[in-house]
Amino acid sequence: MFMPRQIIVAENSGFCFGVKRAVDITVNYNSNKGSKTYTLGPLIHNENVVRRLKEQGIQEIERKDIGKLDTRDALVIRSHGIAPDVIDQIGKSGVTMIDATCPYVSSIQKKAKKYHERGYQIVIVGDRNHPEVIGINGWCGNTALVTRDGSELKDLPDKVCVLSQTTEMQSNFDKTVEAVSKQSKDMLAFNTICNATRERQDSADKISRLVDRMVVIGGRHSSNTKKLFEICSANCKDTVLIENSAELPEWPIPGKKPEKIGITAGASTPDWVIHAVIEKLKRNTR
Repeated sequence: MFMPRQIIVAENSGFCFGVKRAVDITVNYNSNKGSKTYTLGPLIHNENVVRRLKEQGIQEIERKDIGKLDTRDALVIRSHGIAPDVIDQIGKSGVTMIDATCPYVSSIQKKAKKYHERGYQIVIVGDRNHPEVIGINGWCGNTALVTRDGSELKDLPDKVCVLSQTTEMQSNFDKTVEAVSKQSKDMLAFNTICNATRERQDSADKISRLVDRMVVIGGRHSSNTKKLFEICSANCKDTVLIENSAELPEWPIPGKKPEKIGITAGASTPDWVIHAVIEKLKRNTR
């Protein structure tokens, strides 16, 4: 007799506020205007969503192509935000700029600008190649020190302001603050990891400790999804990262012992992708 799988979905998973807001702004603007709508880079780090946007006529372009747009076109700034010099470039091009920057990211940008102007060395905990970090760095004149966990920071000035990429792990932020506090007399630390990230990481951590297999759904270029995979992999050795149901492994049907499978999803993963994975897992139990 085969026992059915028990599928446990993380309480907090899928689209976060900032990503849903960016998608809604883009789709709504595109449907109400006669002009062409473009996004500066992929709107979010999820190929499934980007493909659907393209089906609606919403194309992505790179910064070097801004000057090629018609002045009647609209260009959407994705949730990751951009640097001031890019804003200036868009303004000079004459196209309509639709700012879908996540409000939490905008808040970090303002802090970077404010404390840089007050003479603080800005330290950003995160991935130096991530568009969110690149954008934040632009608000302090590209002078920020970007670190993963503070371990390589040396000879810091007395005045340092520590910020974080919204999708960073709490442990990396804490390590950086500890490292900076040992070197700088005047340290300001703003934990700018967004609540959605904390909630998703906490939920993923709890579930991955209880299951036999763990499925993390999200884009491979998504920072928050990769963090979820790191957390789950540390707790459950049989953890996979997939972008959609087509990539789900052909796991054998459970035998006499019930099998628990946990599911979590990155902040750029839409509900319809999550539901498709759940349904495929259910079908495989029959």
